[in-house]
Amino acid sequence: MKLPRQEWFAYLCARFTKSFRMISYYASRNGQLEQAEQAGPDTWIHLTPPFTSEELPGIAERYELPIDFLTDPLDIDERSRYEREDDARLIVVNTPVLSQVETENDSIYITVPIGIILTPEALITITSTPDHPVLQLFIDNKLRNVDPARRSQFVLRIFEHTVYRFLTCLKRLNVKRNLIEQELYDSSRNRELKQLLSIEKSLVYFINALNGNELLKMKIKRADFLGIRHDEDEWDLFEDIIIDNGQALEMANIYTNILNGTMDAYGSIISNNLNITIQRLTLITIILTVPTVIFSFWGMNVPLPLQDKPYAFLLLILLSVVFSVAITFYFRRKRLF
Repeated sequence: MKLPRQEWFAYLCARFTKSFRMISYYASRNGQLEQAEQAGPDTWIHLTPPFTSEELPGIAERYELPIDFLTDPLDIDERSRYEREDDARLIVVNTPVLSQVETENDSIYITVPIGIILTPEALITITSTPDHPVLQLFIDNKLRNVDPARRSQFVLRIFEHTVYRFLTCLKRLNVKRNLIEQELYDSSRNRELKQLLSIEKSLVYFINALNGNELLKMKIKRADFLGIRHDEDEWDLFEDIIIDNGQALEMANIYTNILNGTMDAYGSIISNNLNITIQRLTLITIILTVPTVIFSFWGMNVPLPLQDKPYAFLLLILLSVVFSVAITFYFRRKRLF
């Protein structure tokens, strides 16, 4: 059936909007996550921008959530925390992602929050970053034994792979720092220093996020916010996650200290090389000054020795060379060259 032009355009827009819909539903079937058509009691609802003006208020009303539970995690500067409102629980945890700004002065990685909302009817995640690297592991079925019906375990798996993501990014930053450090010994350009500053900014973001995540997890453990105290396996997993988070924080602090030491050492090397260059130029100037002084004396308009001799010019050249070589030998003896 052939549609009129306006109806055909509306049909294409509807298909395009549906294919790029930012509200996704996932359920566990045969041990794997599969996308579902609608929300159910054991589904995972994943939200990413852009949203229409009705979608977030509609979800908040449907699941009896404060609208802040959905809007706060979209703020890139939101701190890690948890909150309870009646039967709804919110957990905000910060995770590392690649920065979208491709300049030398900006950080390589930034941290963005993931909002995890637990209600009696649904498990909801919301983030401001499409294709978030942590949540994408779940969506792409790269993890085994993931079931949204087991909500506490699902949250722990997000915590676990958030820590793994931090550790992976820290190792990449350290490798990049080592490569730049090798280039610094043979270069005095500002490009390498700008790259080190980008790494330093990333490490600052990581330290702040890991500190916040550690405090969050300790509070969740102390308050048993997830209700897992009587489940030995999940409790042990949570303790391991806290230990790994502390390890990532320690690594970030160590790499920051090494980076600061590297930048201070490089600044000292540049200053020392500049001093050596200026010293050598000064010595060369002194050596070249001797012939200039000698020839200046014999350039005066007064009676001078040897002015009538035919070999006077060669004698002056020889005298200048002897004095210059003597001064050079003296500077070599003093190890100034």
